[in-house]
Amino acid sequence: MAEAVEAPGRTALLIIDMVNALEFDDAAPMRAAAEATVAPILRLREAADVAGVPVIYVNDNDDQWHSERSRLIDRVVDSDAPGRDLTRRLRPRENDYFVIKPQFSGFYATNLPVLLPRLGVSRLVLTGVAADICVLFTAADAHMRQYALWVPEDGVASSDPQRTEWALEIMRNSMGADTRPTDARSLPDWIEDAD
Repeated sequence: MAEAVEAPGRTALLIIDMVNALEFDDAAPMRAAAEATVAPILRLREAADVAGVPVIYVNDNDDQWHSERSRLIDRVVDSDAPGRDLTRRLRPRENDYFVIKPQFSGFYATNLPVLLPRLGVSRLVLTGVAADICVLFTAADAHMRQYALWVPEDGVASSDPQRTEWALEIMRNSMGADTRPTDARSLPDWIEDAD
């Protein structure tokens, strides 16, 4: 078995549940909040590409238990679902990693706990939706595994801004997460802090 190659800054960028049809009750507030995260996430993704940091999409299977990456993506972008444009703008590229999760946490019943060490990662940048559910549960599991966390407040969203702030407060105070927005901290800064 080949040895893991350490990612720059021992960092990976996780984009959580942004391949999303947003077809659920009361999805309108989530859609608006998620749209506001697109530009910060794209800036982080571009910075990750420049730095050589792995980009990992961690996405709900959306009850498509027989599905895989391309079917999950195509199901949204080829539809008239409310989340179609969001998914198109953040569509995973060929070289991005894609982890399908069955539940809230990106670590639960997925290959993420195996993938991250293989990539030499011990520091995570978490983005996506919902800040108060899937991002929070993923952060909690990452924290228990001793990953350093940056959860930029402008890169996460939920259907209620108060719940987003509540989740960020928990991640900041209980998990030691840095929650500064992308205009106050950059990915190169985060990488440099690893040294």
